[in-house]
Amino acid sequence: MPAVLFSLMLLGALCRLGESMSREEKSRLRNQVVEMFDHAYQNYMDHAYPADELMPLTCRGRVRGLEPSRGDVDDALGKFSLTLIDTLDTLVLLNKTTEFEAAVRRVLKDVRLDNDIVVSVFETNIRVLGGLLGGHSMAVMLKDGGQNMQWYQDDLLHMAKDLGLRLLPAFNTSSGLPYPRVNLRHGVRGPETRTGTETDTCTACAGTLILEFAALSRFTGDPVFEAHARRAMDFLWEKRQRNSNLVGTTINIHSGEWVRRDSGVGAGIDSYYEYLLKAYVLLGDDQFLQRFNIHYASIMKYISQPPLLLDVHIHKPLLPARTWMDSLLAFFPGLQVLKGDIRPAIETHEMLYQVTKKHNFLPEAFTTDFRVHWAQHPLRPEFAESTYFLYKATGDPYYLEAGRTILDNLNRFARVPCGFAAMKDVRTGSHEDRMDSFFLAEMFKYLFLLFADDEDLPFDIEDYIFTTEAHLLPLSLSTTPHSQSIPSNRTSEEEMDDSNFEWTCPNTRLLFPDPAYPRHLREPIRTAVDKSCPRAAPYREPGMGRPPLRAQDFMANNPEHLELLRRMGVTLIHLKDGRVQLVQHATQAVSAVAAEDGVRFMQDMMELSSQQQKEQLPPRAIQIVSDPFFGRVVLTAGPAQFGIDLSKSATGLRGFVTVAEPYSGCSEITNPEYVRGHIALLQRGQCMFAEKARHIQKAGAIGGIVIDDNEGSSSDTAPLFQMAGDGRSTDDVTLPLLFLFHKEGNILLETLKEYREVEVLLSDKARDRATIFKGKPRPGSQIEGSADVEASEGGCLTEATTPTNFEPISESLISTLALDEIKPSQEAVSDVDQDTSPMDEASPAEGVGPAEKEASPAEEASPAEGVGPADKEASPTEGVGPADKEASPTEGVGPADKEASPTEEASPAEERAPPTVADSTQPKEETDSEKSKEGGTDSNQSVDELLADWREDLEAFQQMEKDEL
Repeated sequence: MPAVLFSLMLLGALCRLGESMSREEKSRLRNQVVEMFDHAYQNYMDHAYPADELMPLTCRGRVRGLEPSRGDVDDALGKFSLTLIDTLDTLVLLNKTTEFEAAVRRVLKDVRLDNDIVVSVFETNIRVLGGLLGGHSMAVMLKDGGQNMQWYQDDLLHMAKDLGLRLLPAFNTSSGLPYPRVNLRHGVRGPETRTGTETDTCTACAGTLILEFAALSRFTGDPVFEAHARRAMDFLWEKRQRNSNLVGTTINIHSGEWVRRDSGVGAGIDSYYEYLLKAYVLLGDDQFLQRFNIHYASIMKYISQPPLLLDVHIHKPLLPARTWMDSLLAFFPGLQVLKGDIRPAIETHEMLYQVTKKHNFLPEAFTTDFRVHWAQHPLRPEFAESTYFLYKATGDPYYLEAGRTILDNLNRFARVPCGFAAMKDVRTGSHEDRMDSFFLAEMFKYLFLLFADDEDLPFDIEDYIFTTEAHLLPLSLSTTPHSQSIPSNRTSEEEMDDSNFEWTCPNTRLLFPDPAYPRHLREPIRTAVDKSCPRAAPYREPGMGRPPLRAQDFMANNPEHLELLRRMGVTLIHLKDGRVQLVQHATQAVSAVAAEDGVRFMQDMMELSSQQQKEQLPPRAIQIVSDPFFGRVVLTAGPAQFGIDLSKSATGLRGFVTVAEPYSGCSEITNPEYVRGHIALLQRGQCMFAEKARHIQKAGAIGGIVIDDNEGSSSDTAPLFQMAGDGRSTDDVTLPLLFLFHKEGNILLETLKEYREVEVLLSDKARDRATIFKGKPRPGSQIEGSADVEASEGGCLTEATTPTNFEPISESLISTLALDEIKPSQEAVSDVDQDTSPMDEASPAEGVGPAEKEASPAEEASPAEGVGPADKEASPTEGVGPADKEASPTEGVGPADKEASPTEEASPAEERAPPTVADSTQPKEETDSEKSKEGGTDSNQSVDELLADWREDLEAFQQMEKDEL
C-alpha cells in the first residue's frame, strides 16, 4: 500500500505541451546544478567548516556566540557542523561518493554532540538527526553495493542514537508534547540547562518528529523514540478543533490549550500535515492516513481558495485570519501531488510561480494581491520541491522551465564569490550574510532530480521517501520489525471507518484526457497575478471628528503644537537615536474632550504612518561593481527627499567612491581634487543632510553616500528613512544622496581600505550583471543568456504592506517619531514607531509580521552607549594604499545583514511580533548639538580602532538584534 501511494510522485510522461526540453539541454542544466552545488559546498568547507553555517558575504563561518545573536533563528546552531551533516545524502545523490566518504570520516572525527548549548528540538531533529539517518541510509546502500564504504560499521547510526537520547528529555511533559528547546548536555531541567521554562510550542515543532524518530527506532530496534513521537502526534490529533477538524498554530505544552488559533498550511503548522501523510507511506499505519484525510478535507473546505491558501480561525473557519501568505506554504502543492490531488496543486503552484517571476524570488510573505509583505528570501527550497513533484506527476516540460527560472535567478541574484547569499530584500536585490544549511540539503536535491534521468541517479529514488528536510529514508523501514507495545492515545476504533480513506491514487492519465489540461488551469491564474496592482484608499473610521491638531500638520519644533499636545495629554520624549516618542496619558489631558482629541491625534498619526508606508518607494541599492565583486555585493540604502530621484533613472549612477574631508561634510570640502567626479562618502551628524549635499556638489562630486555614525546601527534593526531637507528649497541640489546605516557603511569603508579603487552603482534596485556590464566584458560571468531584470509589470510597485492596527483602549498610547530635525512641510512628517509595550498590547495576533524587527528604545540605545563614534572626524580610509590589495577579495566584505525570518517550519517563538510602524520614507536629520549630547571620541581615531570598538561592542549588539519572531 505505501508503495502504491508513493508511486504517484514518479508518474511521468503524461502530457506533452509543445516541444519537450531536449536531453542535451536537461543535461546542461543538470550539470549546472552540480556546479552550483560545488560552489556552495566547497566554499563552506574552505571558509566555514567546522562552523555550523557559512556567511557567504564575509567568507567565514557562523559560530554561535561569536556573531551577533539573531534570536530564535540561531537555535538551529549547535556547534555540530550543521551544514556538513545536513549535506551528507545530497553528496551521494549528486554522484559524489568520494566526497561523501570523506565527509562521513570528518563527521565521525570532528563532530561532538555533548555541547553545553541550547538548541531547537525541531530544527535539530529535521536537520541533524535526519541528516545522520540519511547519511547512514546512503552509507549502507553504498556498502551493500560492494564499491564504497566497506569500512563503515553503522557509525552514523550510533551518533544518531546518541543525539536522539539527548533530545528525549524534552518530552518530559504531562502532554507528551516536547519542550521547544533542549540543552544537549544537561537536558531541560535545572538552572544549568538555561531552558525548560517555555510553555508554548508550534504545531509543526511537536508534529514533525515521527519520520526521524520512527526511523531511529526501527534502525536500532529501540522503540522508545517512535513511542514518544507517536504520543505527541496523538495529542495534537486529540486537541484538533472537533467542528472544523483544524489545528491551531501554537499550543501550550502542559495544558493543551491553543495559544494561537489561526490555522493554515504555512509556518507553524506545515510539516505536521506533511508528516501525517508521509508517516503512512513510511510506516504503513492506516491511522496516519485516516487523520491526514480528515484534516485535508477541512483544508480544502476552509483554507484553500484556489489558487490561494489563506489562514482561518479554527473556531470560525469561515473567518479569514490574515490577508497574506508566507512562503513556507509553497511545499503544499508537492504534498497534494503525493496525495493525488493534482488540480489544486497545479493552480497553487502557478500562482507561486507568477509571484516568483514578478519578484525574482518568492518573498517570505506576500499579500492576497501578490505584493511583497515580508521582503526577504533566505533561499528556501519549497517552491523547487513542488516544481519537482509536479513535473514527476505530469511530465509537463513547463515545470522544467520553472526549474530553469529558479537556477537562473539563483545565479544572477544570489551568487557571490563565497557561495550563495540570502536575499535581504527581493525588491532591491540586497543580500543577507547567511547561507542556511537547508539550501544544500534540499535545493540542490530537488533541482538535480528535476533535470535528471533515471540513469543519472546512483540508486532508485522510488525506494526512499523525503523528510521535510529532504533527507532520504528507505521505504523498507515499513517492514522492519518494531515493538507492538508502543503506547498510544489512540481514539476509539469507531472512528476508523472506510469512509475516511481513499485507498488508491487517482489515475493521472484520466485526470488529463486533454494534454492541454494543466495549461488551461494555469492561464487564468497567470492573468490574475499579472493584473493585480490595486491601491487601497487609506482607511478612516466614519463619524470621527477632526482633532484640533492633525498629524500631517504636526511639527516637533513648533511651540504652539507642543502646547496643543500637552493639553491633549500627549508628551514628547527625545530619544538618543534622534527620534522622538509620543506618549498619551488620558488622565493628564485638561479635559475629557481634550483626552478624546489626543486619542484621535494618536490614531491619526498611526494611520498617516501606515498610509505613507504603503505609498513608499522601495529602498535604494548600493551595488559594488568593481573587481573582485562585479555587482555581487548589494547594500540596502535609504533615499533623500531632495536631489536626483534614482527610481526615475533607468541606469542609476555609477562612479568610484572617495572619502570627503572633513568627513562630516559640514563645511567646505578641503580635498576637492579627490572628490571631483567621484561619489563622496560622508559621516552623519553635526549638520543637515542638505548642507552636506551642497558642500560635496560644490566640490564637484557626482553623488554622495552618508554613513551613520551610530555604531552597530543596521537596516536589520532600524527602519530605513528618507533624508529630509533643511526647511528651505533644495532645488539647487542636483546630485543623488543615499544613506547607509553603520553596519552596511562599514562594509563599504572596509572595502575601500582593502582596495584602492572601489566602484559602486547607485540605483533604485540591484541590477543584474548583464545590465551593469552592457557593452563591456563581464568579468567572472558564469551565466548564459542573462537578461535585464524584469521591470514591475504594468508599473506596479512591489510594496511592503504591513497592516497596522491601533486600538486606543489602554491608558497610555505611545508612538515614536523618527525625527532628527522636523521641518514645516508635509513631506517632513516623521515616521511613527509602535515601539513600546502599551502599543504592543493593542496589536492583534493576526497582525504579526514584519521581516524586520524594530528594537525598543532601550535596546537601540545600549550598543552605542559609551562608544560614541558620532564625532569621529578622522578619514575612515586612513592608510589606504596599494599594499592593502593583497587581502582576500571578499574578506570582511559584504553586508552582515541578518534579517531573521520565520525559520523553516517556524516555531511560535519564530513568528514575527507586530511591526513597529516605521515609515521608511520619512525624514530623519540630526544637528550637532543633539549629537554632542551623546558624547564623542578622539577625532584622530583610525578605522581600525573603530572596528575594534565595534567588535568589543558585539555582546551588547546581540541584545539589540535579539529576535522576537
